[in-house]
Amino acid sequence: MSPTAPPPAAPLRIVCVGGGPAGLYFALLMKRLDPRHDITVVERNKPYDTFGWGVVFSDQTMENMRREDPESAEAIAAAFNHWDDIVLEFQGETIRSGGHGFIGIGRKVLLNILQARCEALGVTLRFEAEADSDLDFPDADLVVASDGINSRVRTRLAEVFQPDIATRPNRYIWLGTHKRYDAFTFVFEKTGHGWFQAHVYQFDPDTSTFIVECPEDTWRAHGLDGATQEESIAFCERLFARHLDGARLMTNARHLRGSAWLNFQRVTCRQWHHFNGRSHVVLMGDAVHTAHFAIGSGTKLAIEDAIELAALFREAGAAPPDLPALLDRYQERRRVDVLRLQNAAWNAMEWFEACGARYCDQLPPPQFMYSMLTRSQRISHENLRLRDAAWLEGYEAWFAARAGVTVPPGRKAPPPMFTPFTARGVTLKNRVVVSPMAQYSATDGVVGDYHLVHLGARAMGGAGLVFAEMTCVSPEGRITPGCPGLYTERQAEAWRRVVEFVHAHSDAKFGMQLGHAGAKGSTRRAWEGIDQPLAEGNWPLLSASPQQYLTGVSQWSQAMTRADMDRVSAQFVAATRAAAAIGVDWLELHAAHGYLLSSFISPLTNRRDDAYGGDLAGRLRYPLEVFAAVRAAWPEDRPISVRISAHDWVPGGITPDDAVAIARAFKAAGADLIDCSSGQVSKEEQPVYGRMFQTPFSDRVRQEAGIATIAVGAISEADHVNSIIAAGRADLCAVARPHLANPAWTLTEAARIGFTAIAWPPQYRSAKGQLETGFQRAQAAAQAAMPRRGDG
Repeated sequence: MSPTAPPPAAPLRIVCVGGGPAGLYFALLMKRLDPRHDITVVERNKPYDTFGWGVVFSDQTMENMRREDPESAEAIAAAFNHWDDIVLEFQGETIRSGGHGFIGIGRKVLLNILQARCEALGVTLRFEAEADSDLDFPDADLVVASDGINSRVRTRLAEVFQPDIATRPNRYIWLGTHKRYDAFTFVFEKTGHGWFQAHVYQFDPDTSTFIVECPEDTWRAHGLDGATQEESIAFCERLFARHLDGARLMTNARHLRGSAWLNFQRVTCRQWHHFNGRSHVVLMGDAVHTAHFAIGSGTKLAIEDAIELAALFREAGAAPPDLPALLDRYQERRRVDVLRLQNAAWNAMEWFEACGARYCDQLPPPQFMYSMLTRSQRISHENLRLRDAAWLEGYEAWFAARAGVTVPPGRKAPPPMFTPFTARGVTLKNRVVVSPMAQYSATDGVVGDYHLVHLGARAMGGAGLVFAEMTCVSPEGRITPGCPGLYTERQAEAWRRVVEFVHAHSDAKFGMQLGHAGAKGSTRRAWEGIDQPLAEGNWPLLSASPQQYLTGVSQWSQAMTRADMDRVSAQFVAATRAAAAIGVDWLELHAAHGYLLSSFISPLTNRRDDAYGGDLAGRLRYPLEVFAAVRAAWPEDRPISVRISAHDWVPGGITPDDAVAIARAFKAAGADLIDCSSGQVSKEEQPVYGRMFQTPFSDRVRQEAGIATIAVGAISEADHVNSIIAAGRADLCAVARPHLANPAWTLTEAARIGFTAIAWPPQYRSAKGQLETGFQRAQAAAQAAMPRRGDG
């Protein structure tokens, strides 16, 4: 039984506008809480009538419903179809993974159960009743606007609720079939105009939902924009014939005009409730938020909205004067959970929108399955292990074999992050990179003992590739007086000492990132005032066009002349040759973050009217000239990566679309990898931060430009690295700040995830077993206290 509380001081008059899951479930919960409440549900459709096929929610939502109202939960449990498995049918293969825990039930059956429960509790149900506005119910204390995605109440009060409605590009049609499916099944079929996918799940003993989705251009190319519903159904039957096994597809949307192909609309609202002068009005369900069917969570959100608001009434026993504060708490509590799930749904939705162009032709079926399973970022590598260890271990073995790893019989394959990666003649022992991180600790560009200790420790810490910080090609190319350089013999010999230590005491490879600060140079060390100009001793600055990085604060840079370009190109070549001579394994050209080469690429900083400005091809001309010169000077058997800003985060700046074109240009010039960072080009940027927030840029560049990539940015644990590498979102992961906190981050994370087949420096081996045992004990205790799963 759900918890109880003293009844409110006075019964409430509640009207739920819309008889979907949100309105009905809230009505029955409130009536159950206090039978004195006068509750009416107003629904435009006929009694026990509804449109749509099946709906899906998770095991966890079902557990919540059992707690809140066992009677309706029991009826739902008797009618639902439960499955653990997800199946992919793709390129002639069928791949199955278990442990995912979903429930499917017919929408009509669900609503009928909730309607019957409402009636049994004494809720008034008014069918075939139009509600144009919350003002239609002036005597109500509370009007619950649960009237769906096209909410009339929300529309009338749009200035109050401030909805943000994003119409997405893919087209979909919601169909049904009498073929029965024993798993949540995803089917992909390629046509001459592109890819279609079907989302399929059984919701009653005889019927399955069958949603067909495709990009707009594919939809139009097949003439579906002019097709009737019957013609669209016939098309889908032909397309998926080998999967349907003779079963027909059906529609129950005859009430819709046209072909019944829709665009998904993502709804969010800034404000969730309002007092209209007589009644308190609150949005619920699709009226306030939507979640894409790619993770099947719209019904879940609606049900849990109802549970949360009813729980607040139970806690507070609120009479009408208390409603504003109570509704504030409702919005505050639900907003976080809803945003988390909407973000996951958005990620999943974008995956399906892009899969035809980005994944279907690029990834082999096992990796395609992994990418699809982890599309929302709510399911990670280790979460997959909890759900279906056998499937994941099989996938890890497949991945390791493709990386050239021979796994002895009876042994488990290494996790993806601990497989080797080869570029040209250089093989990295694993996929972890110590990202270039400015230390501002050189003297006259010369590195010293600090750098030997700093970089040496991280090389001994288990990473496959250790990058030094951006190393400048000239004195005026430095960011600060503390930046290292490679433009004198003394500097080269100091670097040689570091490189030789790394090679002598570890099996890590050593990388050097060459760059020129451009307009962002001649500034103080970060801890003395980041980006602030030097108080004295400044040097002249160069960039694509005159600029101040900090408006009214920074030095003005001067536009490069042709002579400047030739001189700087020669400086890059000289530094490249010096790096090769001292034994550097890997070179990276820094063309990101607003530095010199980046200032040519971004339209925010390049306003030239010559051949080195204008369109993207013009803006890339000089960076490509520098790259070509560097590539020619660098040994053929050693790789070069290029760091780019894949997004300026400023309107009118570089976009992810541009990043693909930039990557293609550097690939054509001979680049081996693209290091996908973003931002730091303009102080007007508004980046959207989050874990692995730049990984989507790497993913897109890798798939669409067809070049290996390095992901960087908020990658902080082995689970992140394994998820990224296993899904093919990047080939390497650059880990920055975690390596500042822990030089042995890679060894520590290996122990944390239970991967013991990793070599430690001989001097440190006595600590290996102790660290591994400590993590094993901690994880055993945590697992003992943790529920098996719950995707929520």
